[in-house]
Formats: sequence, C-alpha cells, structure tokens
Amino acid sequence: MAPTEALDVQPIDAALSEAVWPLSVEAGWNQNLADWRFMLGAGRGFGCVGPDGRWQASSLVLPLGQKLAWISMVLVTRDRRRGGVGTGLLKRCIDEVRSAGAVAGLDATEQGRPIYLPLGFHDLYPIARWHFDAASDVVQPPAGATLRALGPADLPRLALYDRPLTGMERPSILAHLALRQPGRAWIAEDTAGKTVGYVLGREGRVATSLGPVVADNEAIALALISKAAAAAPGPFIIDVPVVHRAVRGWLERQGAVTPRGYMRMTLGDAKGLDDATHVFALAGPELG
Repeated sequence: MAPTEALDVQPIDAALSEAVWPLSVEAGWNQNLADWRFMLGAGRGFGCVGPDGRWQASSLVLPLGQKLAWISMVLVTRDRRRGGVGTGLLKRCIDEVRSAGAVAGLDATEQGRPIYLPLGFHDLYPIARWHFDAASDVVQPPAGATLRALGPADLPRLALYDRPLTGMERPSILAHLALRQPGRAWIAEDTAGKTVGYVLGREGRVATSLGPVVADNEAIALALISKAAAAAPGPFIIDVPVVHRAVRGWLERQGAVTPRGYMRMTLGDAKGLDDATHVFALAGPELG
C-alpha cells in the first residue's frame, strides 16, 4: 500500500464542502452539505485531488476535547480504491491526533475493522444501525421524569451532563445539532429540575438521524427517542449500542431493520469512552 508521504495530501476546509460532498453521496452515506460544512469547520480535513481537479478521497479529524479526537469520513472514489489511498489518509489522521497528544477514536464498519486492528485499534463495543419509517409506539417517561423542548439556554448544562457519561467534550457539536433541528431536541428532567437525559437529531441526505441520546436509564431514553421520532415524519436512522435490549425491542416493534453495524474502537485508552451504559444512541460515526 502507498505510504502516506507518497500521497499528494491536501487540506480540506469548509469552503470546499460542495466539492467533497459527492464522495459521501457515491458511498451512499447520509451526510448532507450542512454536515460537511460543520465537520470541516470544527475539525481538520485531508484528501486527494485527481487530475481533473475533483476530490478522489477524504478524511477528517474532529477534536472531542484535548484528550480525544474522532477519525471519520475516510472515503475514496471507486476508481481510486485498493491503492492504499484510504490507509494513507487514515495514517495521516492518526499522526495528527498523536501530535496533539490525544487518543484516536472511530466507529468501524465490518469492512474497516480488519484494517484498523493491525494499526493498534482495539474494540470497545458493537453498535447496530437501525432504519425505520415512523414511530407508532409513543413511550411515556417513567415516574419522576418529564420531557420538554430543549432551548438555547439549556446548552451549557447539557454539555456538563454529557461529558462524564460519554467521555467526550463536545459542546459545539451538541449546540449545532440542537439549533439545527429544534423539533427533535428534547431534555428530560427529574422533579427537582435536574437533567436526566436528552435527545437531538438532524436531517440527512436520505433520512433523519436521531442521536445522540444520553440518559440516566433506558426508560428515559426510550421516552426521548419516541418523542423525537414523533415530532415530524421520517424515515429515520439511529445508531444504538447493542447492549441496550429494550431500545432494540422498541425499534423492532416500529418495524425497524438493522442492515449494518459498527464497532467503536480506539487507539489507546480514553477514560469513560468504553462504557455505553448511558449512551443509547450515537451522534453518528462521523461525529462520535
């Protein structure tokens, strides 16, 4: 495979979003232009351009605090695959993360995991991607918990709630998602007004993505997921850690199917990232 230094790697910034978006469209992924603009503005993109001036490959490093960075959007056009381009860009991303003194994390497809293992990545937990059209079963919150629409004033405490339960520092991501789809943004509180969960969502190229969903327990998470899904028509996708069986059962009752899965992996140890107890849906493989 081609070494990183042999590749003509160029930076990708937010101004190039429209130019690189066709890479994810060709791959059949759900990202839209708003996703690309946000990711390239919040992170660092790298890629390769072909002789015709079109982007043939991309990759992204998205900081999630000082000690963790997410690698994603490693995409290569069909005619440029199997030449080491994707692996070269992945190694470039790893170098970027290491130079910052951080741990690299990613969500690997079944095809990608065999590439990441020899590079030193190790498994944390499996994730199932679910597709469903609508939520017919609206779940009420458990006793002592109430749901309300999340507003801009809630964002600081949302980030404070999220960090210890996910192992990620992502206030800018949470704010972006909350403001992008306000109708999908709900917060759960106990009788004292303490945050006990939240759900966010965003429109995608082919479906609405529900997540992240973080909550004190699965009953609260289910109420949040069903509330966000009922807010407007689908179709939907949601990435759920396999350990959450009640969420799986609810999704199956909505007619959901899971054609693919991921494995959450890290290159090194990131405190709290291996615990999916309170993570009921991801922000997406591209956002962590």
